Amino acid sequence: MELKQGNISVAEYSDKFEVLCVFSPHYNTVEAEEDKCVKFESGLRPDIKQLIGFSEIRDFPTLMTKA
Repeated sequence: MELKQGNISVAEYSDKFEVLCVFSPHYNTVEAEEDKCVKFESGLRPDIKQLIGFSEIRDFPTLMTKA
């Protein structure tokens, strides 16, 4: 899965990310929560990544809220 935030809002990026995750069985397990967070962060714009400070949040709903 390859998704970058680009010029869309974080909310739009989050929505698209969640839709695409449905098609990737790996990200649909409890064990993959950390991987899902890392993948989400990797697609964010650099300025947003800096704002959340790479705080290593590994709970996906919390990460989306923080972003």
